[in-house]
Amino acid sequence: MEYGIEDLICGDLKEFSLATENGSRKGKMGRKRNYDDDTREYKSKNLETERRRREKLSTRLLMLRSLVPIITNMNKATIIDDATTYIKELKGEVQSLSQELHQMEATIDETTVTKIDEVEVAEDMNKWVVQTELRVALIGANKLWVKIIIENKRGRFKKLMEGMNLFGFELTDTNLIATKGALLIEGCMQGMDGERLEVHQIKKLLQDIISDI
Repeated sequence: MEYGIEDLICGDLKEFSLATENGSRKGKMGRKRNYDDDTREYKSKNLETERRRREKLSTRLLMLRSLVPIITNMNKATIIDDATTYIKELKGEVQSLSQELHQMEATIDETTVTKIDEVEVAEDMNKWVVQTELRVALIGANKLWVKIIIENKRGRFKKLMEGMNLFGFELTDTNLIATKGALLIEGCMQGMDGERLEVHQIKKLLQDIISDI
């Protein structure tokens, strides 16, 4: 009876061992199947990523080709080379246009400076606008001292002498000074017939002559 119990225990142990071994084999086979599934899934993801990358690259190449006016060939390397050449040409044009712009700005600045100088010269000339001055003093019964300051214009002194002679007067001991656009005339004035001269009358006469010349 004891022998029968030992046989039963041994039998149970063998069955347990066999079951454990079978379970282990099944576990290994299950793990292998899971590994294969994971590998296939990983490869599938890589392929999808690569496909998207290629599509993105292809789209960018198409965009690049549409922007470059001259494409010598439709392969990827040629498109990139042509685009690089085109970019260099654009940079050259930008540099050339920038130089032209700087030259134009320099010319404009020079023109502006010239105009400013002309305006300043005109303003300086306006500052020197000559104010007519007339002084008459009696130095004898029929002789007057005259001082005249007028704007110095061509032929004006000659016209002044002609105007005085026309009314029967002459200017002697004349002194002329021209400076800064003005003409200073000093001298002695007397009538050709020796008549008596009145200061206020002669002054009015000279003012009329000067305003007409």
